[in-house]
Amino acid sequence: MTQPNVFVTRRIPDQGLAMIRQACAVTIWEDELPPPYNVLRAEAARADGLLTLLSDRVDAPLLAAAPRLKVISQMAVGFDNIDLAAATARGIPVGHTPGVLTETTADFAFALLMAAARRVSEAERFVRAGHWRTWGPTLLMGQDVHGATLGIIGMGRIGLAVARRAQGFAMRVLYHDRAENPDAKALGAELCPLDDLLAQADFVSLHTPLTPETQGLMDARALALMKPTAVLINTARGPIVDHRALYEALVSARIAYAALDVTDPEPIPPDSPLLALDNCLIVPHIASSSIATRTRMAVMAAENLLAGLRGERLPHCANPQVYGRR
Repeated sequence: MTQPNVFVTRRIPDQGLAMIRQACAVTIWEDELPPPYNVLRAEAARADGLLTLLSDRVDAPLLAAAPRLKVISQMAVGFDNIDLAAATARGIPVGHTPGVLTETTADFAFALLMAAARRVSEAERFVRAGHWRTWGPTLLMGQDVHGATLGIIGMGRIGLAVARRAQGFAMRVLYHDRAENPDAKALGAELCPLDDLLAQADFVSLHTPLTPETQGLMDARALALMKPTAVLINTARGPIVDHRALYEALVSARIAYAALDVTDPEPIPPDSPLLALDNCLIVPHIASSSIATRTRMAVMAAENLLAGLRGERLPHCANPQVYGRR
């Protein structure tokens, strides 16, 4: 029997890839950068299944040019890059990998919080540059984490996991969301208006999805409400933060520090003024990048892909309404 054709838009961890290779004829885009749109569209035109990442644009014209396509499996929690309505209209289920990266991302959000609070990367550069001459009583002083106030914007799975970690540091936790989260309340976290959170928090950590309402949420007005000693952490989506406003807030000391795992755009341009600031820590979207988590994501993506190719319901489907059309 002829094997289905699958295009995988980047090399993924071997455990997931091996599952796909056992059942499919696989083409893998081997470059570090994502395939250009014209390449992705050409590969989709002959594919029965696609395994994609957030950096791959899967829009209505691409779907229209892919008559054989049965399933799209995204190795990510989010799926902003996929035209979900167009896929549903075509009867194509879209898989994703929810839940698996919650704890790992929360670990990393807290790592960024602590690194920014204690100026870890700045101090490391200080030593490598040969500037460390002696112990100094005011050398690279940072902010205490224990007993501080943490503001969490978006109390979903990851926000809740960050709140649990904050308990170990005796932090007061405020959060802003559309509704009260009973699990957050059980941790002692307080629901409050966004402006109140920004005014009181020593650390503001973003965990909200990117929507029209949250795009540019952290703009000049919001940043101006924060304490001059406050730290902003973003492990959610880059466009939630207005980067120009953030630069102005950091360079003018309206806030003390920012730590970003995500940027707008990605990757951040080498000439971005944020990269010139000592009080801005930027890493390349690695919050979920542990061996165990990325392997599990690859396996979940493979399971979704193979289920769709067999005509079965996807274990983790972003558009379950597609099954009502059949």
